[in-house]
Amino acid sequence: MKLGIGTYAYMWSIGFPGAAPKHPLDAVGLLEKAQHLGVRVVQYGPNLSLGVLSRRDLEAVKQRSRAWGIEIEIGTRGLAREHILTQLELAREVGSTLLRSVPEMENGRTPTMPEIRDHLGAIVQDLEKAEIRLALENGRIPAQELSEVLDSLQSPWLGITLDTVNSLAIPEGTEQVVRVLARHTMCFHVKDFVIERAWHLMGFTVEGRAAGKGQMNFPWILQQLRAAGSTANAILELWPPPQPELEATISLEQAWAEESIRYLRQYIPG
Repeated sequence: MKLGIGTYAYMWSIGFPGAAPKHPLDAVGLLEKAQHLGVRVVQYGPNLSLGVLSRRDLEAVKQRSRAWGIEIEIGTRGLAREHILTQLELAREVGSTLLRSVPEMENGRTPTMPEIRDHLGAIVQDLEKAEIRLALENGRIPAQELSEVLDSLQSPWLGITLDTVNSLAIPEGTEQVVRVLARHTMCFHVKDFVIERAWHLMGFTVEGRAAGKGQMNFPWILQQLRAAGSTANAILELWPPPQPELEATISLEQAWAEESIRYLRQYIPG
């Protein structure tokens, strides 16, 4: 297991509709963050896709990652075969041996389990040929259903990107998700959080925290993953709440990244 950062550790720094920083973090800039933090894995998601870069910029990413010994992982959304083939080609070019995908489509629709199984069945030979693993991220699909579809296909090229918070939206607790999906886990998204009761006592809020400052039981999760035989890389993601000014939010995000990596280092030295 190696420690790394993902593009979702720097959502505010990269920017998105409604939050446009003056100097957005780019693909090479994310590698520079990794080098500064001393981590050796960077996962590029759809919010900073390598697939839209110019040839010159992509070559710069490849050269910098090789020079610094930083492993690249690719993240995408959707399971349509034509799209996955494009992502596999990109993964091969940058040396990624893992492709993470969120099953939900771009329009937000969650596919049915028969649809997911059909999509996976259609691409499993492509994954084997490319020697690249596909890791589905848990979210709006129950963990047990994800586990069952993977069991039905029985392919070493298919697995899970285990996220510590996403499944609260279903809702499923982190411990439940880890217990069900640990044996399938090929990638681990480290994201800490707190759940707090509203002041009026009628409801709760979920908010991100720097790793080690929330309710995620990181030592227990690591224990479960290792017991299940998983060697998944641990990729930091963050949910810093918006501050009054965007620049203040970006500063908080960057401070959390530093703090989180320092905390995680005591469990993942490499």
